[in-house]
Amino acid sequence: MTMDSNSIAMPMSDPNAWAAMNNLRMPPIGMTGQPLIPDFDPNLGMMAGITPMNPMMPGLGMVPAPVSQDVPVIKEIIHCKSCTLFPPNPNLPPPATRERPPGCKTVFVGGLPENATEQLIMEVFGQCGDITAIRKSKKNFCHIRFAEEPTVDKALFLSGYRIRLGSSTDKKDTGRLHVDFAQARDDLYEWECRQRMLAREERHRRKMEEDRLRPPSPPPIVHYSEHECSQLGDKIKDDGKFAEAVRVLLTWLERGEVNRRNANNFYSMIQSSNSHIRRLMSEKSQHEKEMEEAKDKFKTALAGIVGQFEQIVSVFQAASKQKAWDHFSKAQRKNLDMWRKQAEEIRNMHNEQLMGIRREEEMEMSDDDMEDAPDSKDSEDSGVSQAEALKEENDSLRCQLDAYRNEVELLKQEQGKNQPIRSEEDSTHSQQLSFLQQALQGMQKQLLKMREELKQREAELEKSLEDKQQLKSQVQNLKEGFQKLQNTHTMQLEMSKQDDGVNKENPSQTEVTLSAVVSCSQEKKGPTEKTSPSPVHSEREALLVGIISTFLHVHPFGASIEYICSYLQRLDTKIIPGEVEALLSRLPCTFRQELTGVGASLEKRWNFCGFQGIKTT
Repeated sequence: MTMDSNSIAMPMSDPNAWAAMNNLRMPPIGMTGQPLIPDFDPNLGMMAGITPMNPMMPGLGMVPAPVSQDVPVIKEIIHCKSCTLFPPNPNLPPPATRERPPGCKTVFVGGLPENATEQLIMEVFGQCGDITAIRKSKKNFCHIRFAEEPTVDKALFLSGYRIRLGSSTDKKDTGRLHVDFAQARDDLYEWECRQRMLAREERHRRKMEEDRLRPPSPPPIVHYSEHECSQLGDKIKDDGKFAEAVRVLLTWLERGEVNRRNANNFYSMIQSSNSHIRRLMSEKSQHEKEMEEAKDKFKTALAGIVGQFEQIVSVFQAASKQKAWDHFSKAQRKNLDMWRKQAEEIRNMHNEQLMGIRREEEMEMSDDDMEDAPDSKDSEDSGVSQAEALKEENDSLRCQLDAYRNEVELLKQEQGKNQPIRSEEDSTHSQQLSFLQQALQGMQKQLLKMREELKQREAELEKSLEDKQQLKSQVQNLKEGFQKLQNTHTMQLEMSKQDDGVNKENPSQTEVTLSAVVSCSQEKKGPTEKTSPSPVHSEREALLVGIISTFLHVHPFGASIEYICSYLQRLDTKIIPGEVEALLSRLPCTFRQELTGVGASLEKRWNFCGFQGIKTT
């Protein structure tokens, strides 16, 4: 039992007051009105030879509670029944302790006297709280397990006290207590169980909170009945209740509520659902129209903003001229220059945005123009799509007509089975029949009108197909004429080449080689002069062709480009191998490149083929 000294009105050091209360056979009472000593014996003070006792005296269970480390703790001598505890030196540092394990209820007590017993340990540490177990070692230490965790702090208060059994000064009857936290499996297990219990409570609390905040689940969907079917049909026709009604219809279909008896009712509800497609398409087109209007409005507003930015920039430009610029101070000029740059950047940014919008519109317009171009394939596709759309609409009208007929038949059957008793029912049935007949007549008229439109569309489609066939025949004729022109042109080119080859003469080997080169690279007269340029561009290249032809004629197995260039560089050191190779590749009828060798010895060689080229050309 612990009690703060401030909770008692009278001073603890005054034994006379406690003696007076003891002599009056009154137990000591604190500020709360409860007795400080529950087992107070009033006859204790009447015995002779016993001095009045202070109930706050250490040793009577009144160990002060642990206080903050900032406040200095004053430890006093504690007198027990069979021992005395002397406090440690207050100038010494507090005794060191290990880290407190979670849920610690067990303490280690070392430095016990050799003659200490469990009864002595219970007497000293029992005043801290209820003890559940004491495990004493043969040596001078033990482990004490308390019932509550806060009592461990009270036991640690006794760490550092010197203990003496009775009035003996023997070494076996004295010792210095060292109290520290101890780690026990039972404490850890109880702490984990308590943590799991708190976690379960927290999860339960969160679940209850989530259940409270969760929106209520939708009501269950009713099963199919004639009454629910009639109500659902009215809801499907209503635009505001269409979404909820379609969900119910979908559930009925998934449940398998359809049978032979109610198939007509389900068919009429599905037909009513299909009729909402037009409404949705019209809403979509309306929203698209609103979006286009908003775009136009934004574009006009942006154009106005850009115009105002232009005016602001023009104001800055006018202010930056010398007439007005000289009258401003240096700081004003700096601010004006900065403002002008900012205005120009913002204006350019908005101009780019406006130009981007215009480019997008131009691209859309170009796409529309391409779609509207007189292309036979597009016209055919559009005609086919229109015809398919008309057929689908025709089918939908037929389905609506069948649905109305089914409703009329159902009404007639109900009227035949259940003969009306009241005249009001007769009038309502007759009105329904008249309405249905009128709707049927209107649908028939609309169906005839759609059939006429379908016939007109089919006629237009046939006409477009005929136009397509005519265009195809014209394209074929143009292709044949173009092919004939190409054939005649190639024949004229071959005839002119043969005439040029016959008129040439070969006086010697070098002259033959030069004439072959000239004949292969000569430009044609007449209209071909403009189209086929000469492969030999200068007299120097013609000389190189003649020299290379003579060199290769001497080497019938060909020579590499490096070998040819090494021979030519003796005549002219400015000759480059790339130039020579480009010149040889421009004369395929005179020079031919071949690959000789195998594997790593593969080599490209140039051969003179002028004698064969003169025959082919």
